[in-house]
Amino acid sequence: MLPKLEGYAAALLGALDDAARGVVVGELTSLERAVLAQPELRGVLSDTSLTGVVRGQVLDDLLASKVHPETRRVAVYAASNAPAQEVASAIGELAQSALTFAETGTLHPRSLGLLSARRRVAGYADALLEGVATGDFARIEEELFRWARTVEENLDLRRVLLDRDAALGSRLGLVDQLLGAKVTPVTLRLARYVIEGGRPRDVVGTLDFLVEYVAQARHWRVARVYTARPLDADDQADLVRSLAALTGADVELQIADEADLLGGVVVEVGDVRLDASTRGRLAALHDSVSAGHFYESALTRND
Repeated sequence: MLPKLEGYAAALLGALDDAARGVVVGELTSLERAVLAQPELRGVLSDTSLTGVVRGQVLDDLLASKVHPETRRVAVYAASNAPAQEVASAIGELAQSALTFAETGTLHPRSLGLLSARRRVAGYADALLEGVATGDFARIEEELFRWARTVEENLDLRRVLLDRDAALGSRLGLVDQLLGAKVTPVTLRLARYVIEGGRPRDVVGTLDFLVEYVAQARHWRVARVYTARPLDADDQADLVRSLAALTGADVELQIADEADLLGGVVVEVGDVRLDASTRGRLAALHDSVSAGHFYESALTRND
């Protein structure tokens, strides 16, 4: 199973009771069979010309109101993150993991290399951060950063947490004891999973990786919108829906008036800048005309 999908599934399945977990097992198994049995659905989910976000939206629409919410979440995540050719097998692996969890009451993380283990922790973080308000991200970043520095600077603490031969329960218990009443529930779960799902000797490195990961996730949650005229509620709702389709996550708008744009909007979200302003179109037209004029002049020179 893909490391990120393994972490994501661990977060979702670990939060379910036995009855709900049994439902998810059955639904994921049925979904895998449906994908394999229906050429049109399999063709869409394995289409390499579609982005992961689009494949996830297809499955999201298909499963809406038909399955347990957590079945839908984990299946959409698989469709969005697995390579197109591996979506069906990823769903099957999810069903098998859910069955193992239902039968044993736990998931034993596989031994992975450093980068793969960090990706597994990132998948776990993705599941938790989906339910976090954008305004709370900064606090989680700060709490993870402080915990990383605490572990880094305390030799005795670091020796216990990095001891691969120490019982997992005792190491998790120590995290609970030191952080339980001091941080948000999301931070506590992330700190615990760094011990459970990360590399034993990479606790500080994985915590620092998480700090940056949460910061990047927050960056994609906020869209800075510059507009030549005020946007009404309908315009804002349409923009949120469009950006959600682009990024695969709910987006919070930060709107600023910018009369110099003349008309339209400029949107910046994550590393993407979308210029649909009148000023931007005029600039593009000017560049196009200038380039064409230069080309024509170069062809008609008589020297």
